[in-house]
Amino acid sequence: MNMKLLITSGGTSEAIDQVRAITNHASGHLGKLIAEKALDAGHEVTLVTTKQAVKPAPHERLTIVQITNVESLKATLEPLVNTHQTLIHSMAVSDYTPIYMTDFETVAASSNLEEFLSKSNTEDKIASRSDYQVLFLKKTPKVIASIKQHKPDIILFGFKLLVDVPKEHLISVARSALTQNQADYVLANDLTDITEITHHGLLVSQDAIIEAHTKLEIADLIVKKSEETYDQHHTRHNR
Repeated sequence: MNMKLLITSGGTSEAIDQVRAITNHASGHLGKLIAEKALDAGHEVTLVTTKQAVKPAPHERLTIVQITNVESLKATLEPLVNTHQTLIHSMAVSDYTPIYMTDFETVAASSNLEEFLSKSNTEDKIASRSDYQVLFLKKTPKVIASIKQHKPDIILFGFKLLVDVPKEHLISVARSALTQNQADYVLANDLTDITEITHHGLLVSQDAIIEAHTKLEIADLIVKKSEETYDQHHTRHNR
């Protein structure tokens, strides 16, 4: 049975001013491969991605929606989850967004650092005259954490990337993410196990851990698990 899959890819970018931004190194390659595998399997795909991310070739069953930051991602996903059976959230989402940037001397002279938390820059481009600048950041909302509130029965894939940790720790963090986000699966990976050729990933669910060793294997595994889980949900619903 064909599905409508919602896939996120690439990395968000949080503006400091009109010229500068905080972003990450996410390329969107894995999301692109997942989208292509899903299209090959006959499914409809909505790909929510960024301007810089790589994208699949145009396809009659592919819709591409571009976002920039966490705020636009959240606003875009909220209505879309209601019209899709699966969300594969592979996008690297910014953990923090800029509040205010000023020179070090101004911050050092302040007797109350909290005053900067209510300020904002109005310049299109913040002046770069000072040798040192201080950038105040605030935590962004976890978009994936609210997905099941909007559609409890959506099949949800989360992603967790850590750096140079033991396998047991990676699995433990993935299992915590399953619970916190009410996800059906979490693809856990370690940056040290990702190269141009290989991509070691662990697809973690409540009752299983499945290993994959390349981006193509991961993409194939995620699409197949989407199909299996959808069929199981559909079968239970029709009983």
